[in-house]
Amino acid sequence: MILITGASGNLGKIVLDNLLKKIPAEEISVLIRNPDKAASFENRSIKAQIGDYGDKASITKALEGVKKLLLISSNGNDALQDHKNVIDAAVESGINHIYYTSGALNKNAKESLLGPLTDSYATTENYIIESGLKYTIFQNGLYSETIPFFIGEQVLETGIYFPAGDGKASFAKRDEMGEAIANVLGETGHENKIYITTAVPSYSFLEIAQTITEVVGKKITYQSPDPQEFENQLKEFGMQDEDIYYSKILAAIIKNDEYNIAISDLENLLGRKPTDLKTYLKETFSI
Repeated sequence: MILITGASGNLGKIVLDNLLKKIPAEEISVLIRNPDKAASFENRSIKAQIGDYGDKASITKALEGVKKLLLISSNGNDALQDHKNVIDAAVESGINHIYYTSGALNKNAKESLLGPLTDSYATTENYIIESGLKYTIFQNGLYSETIPFFIGEQVLETGIYFPAGDGKASFAKRDEMGEAIANVLGETGHENKIYITTAVPSYSFLEIAQTITEVVGKKITYQSPDPQEFENQLKEFGMQDEDIYYSKILAAIIKNDEYNIAISDLENLLGRKPTDLKTYLKETFSI
């Protein structure tokens, strides 16, 4: 039995749909917080377990009979404790193999600006490795789908206004990351492996502006404003505080080159080349 946490989230849904192409639904269970969503899974012969990362007892119950566990990283306020609850429950339940969705980072970047995101990256990875469980860690790059969030819906009219400087980041489509994860879950092996699941090369936002210019046939400019000016602008637009926070911290991380990745395992895990950034931008912004 394979248990997928976060199965009602965007990445979890993609992993599940791809995994169903490889193994019977009866061999898959999912962890969800909302009981109202259980029927949508059970109608597909997938066992739905009700639980929460913050409730270790619910995790332990959900792990009964499970051999493989996919832990999709928490976006809660105390991600590290959430992850520890799941990992500790996995150790106590005697599962065979834990899989975890972490983040791809440039190890050569200067002093890290990750802040609280560190808990979902190195801190959790180390906790898994030290747990003694067999593990597979997916170091995911940024989703290509975050680019419209970073640059705004009116990019074709206003250009790109984002304080990432000359920093570069690697991006890959969420569908392809989820497919790669499902490919690994559906196979034997992959014990004690760390895979970099993103596409290369990395791009700066100036290069993204230049690529959009090429695919739409209209000049798209790029400005990297002072972070405080950027924050003030987002407030004027009425953006939620949480979205402003993540826009600023991710811009700072990109500017610091922490998402500038030079190598990738995604092509091997997919068995084909992942979608390149130009193709994604053409699909998204062509008019």
